Amino acid sequence: MLRRIAALRPPPLRAAAAAPVGGVNAGYSSKSTSLPQKQKRVRDHAFDGIMEVQKRVRRFLALHALLLYAAAPTAPSGALSAGGSGAVSVAFSRLGALSRRQLRLAPIDAGHFMLRHPYAFHLFLHPVHRILHVRLTPRASAALRLEADAISSLRPAAILRLRKLLLLAPPHHRLRLENIRILRRDFGLPDDFAESIIQSNPTLFRLTSDGFVEFVPSPDDPPDLTVAAVERSRERHYREHRAPGAGEEDARFAFPTRFPPGFKIGKYFRIAVWKWQRLPYASPYADVSGHDLRSLEAQRRMEKRAVAAVHELLCLTVEKRTTLERLALFRDALGVPKKIKEFLLKYQGIFYISTRGNQGKLHTVFLREAYYKGELLDSNEIHDARRKQEELLLMSPEKANLDRMFTSMGRGWDELGGGRRGGAELRERFLGDAGGRKRKIDAAAADDDGADSGEDSGVESLYIE
Repeated sequence: MLRRIAALRPPPLRAAAAAPVGGVNAGYSSKSTSLPQKQKRVRDHAFDGIMEVQKRVRRFLALHALLLYAAAPTAPSGALSAGGSGAVSVAFSRLGALSRRQLRLAPIDAGHFMLRHPYAFHLFLHPVHRILHVRLTPRASAALRLEADAISSLRPAAILRLRKLLLLAPPHHRLRLENIRILRRDFGLPDDFAESIIQSNPTLFRLTSDGFVEFVPSPDDPPDLTVAAVERSRERHYREHRAPGAGEEDARFAFPTRFPPGFKIGKYFRIAVWKWQRLPYASPYADVSGHDLRSLEAQRRMEKRAVAAVHELLCLTVEKRTTLERLALFRDALGVPKKIKEFLLKYQGIFYISTRGNQGKLHTVFLREAYYKGELLDSNEIHDARRKQEELLLMSPEKANLDRMFTSMGRGWDELGGGRRGGAELRERFLGDAGGRKRKIDAAAADDDGADSGEDSGVESLYIE
């Protein structure tokens, strides 16, 4: 990290006078040595590629949740998700109605997604009711069970992360339970965390009557509970790479910075980053409610403290990312300005905002230093289990022998497509027309093709005799 900071040092005066004026990125140039308030977002395809896969994962999890709800509407949340959900089957008409009402997903879109992922969903004609049913495959059930087991085994680490999250909200160290519930997947918390973690540990947490979770001090807390992750990384890097004249003063308050490809760094912007890295700031765990913020220097330090608070929250997540909408729920606690997107775009070397997913309406914030070429550097059991789900959804249907499933569906094609016209469209797409020719699909939807390779994938042999 010291080398990265040294690279951002301002050039000597002679070299600076001879260097041409550069812009922050394409279309921006300034002679100011302070960070610009507005910057254009430069795309990073490595992070956008992660979100392209997450679009499938989110739809898979949403359909799985609807499948469990359709099977047992009165069951508590998460009662069937940990295990045994593969044996649960529901009528596709019921699932299609729920997906239309709750996900705004047409039955033909839901059916098309299931046919595209035969390793995750199994469609069949019920032997008694003679209507189309759907259920998870054993591979999908095993992947979900693996994630549930990982969350259960890492519960002590989840408790520690939750306590640190509460400490990020000084001075009272309390947050709304509903906000934590929305963020539970990012923090690796179980669905029933309110009972299994908060109420089961009264010496660590307090659940108030108005729906807040409060931090309870404990003598068993580690001494470095209020030490930020960036401070530990600075100390570790300093001990491992300390050398005379290596710029220890520059790295004392610095953040690891790696700008996206194509981000043009001009001379004056380089100086502005170097000045910002040397700027002192208060710890995100410190109480600054009584500080005087009327001076410009104090406002700059508080802005850097807000960067440190967002950095720390992302470090507490399991996969070092969360959505901008979830991050906005903790804006007051972290001290982040109202225009949170513009605020994070000022520091594109630390964070990256991806707009892939949900037609640009979903914004995902990544911690840059935690990833390298689209891979999480510090992996964990929960992340590895979720990668199993991604691999399952990325498997091409061309490798699956779907003849037996297509044959067993019988007249379910019309029901799957939401009508005779939709059923005919799906049949033509996956089975071909009367001449046996499949419809040409563009390159963007090339993985939609359900061609039969002649190899038995094991999907059907587990269900159809």
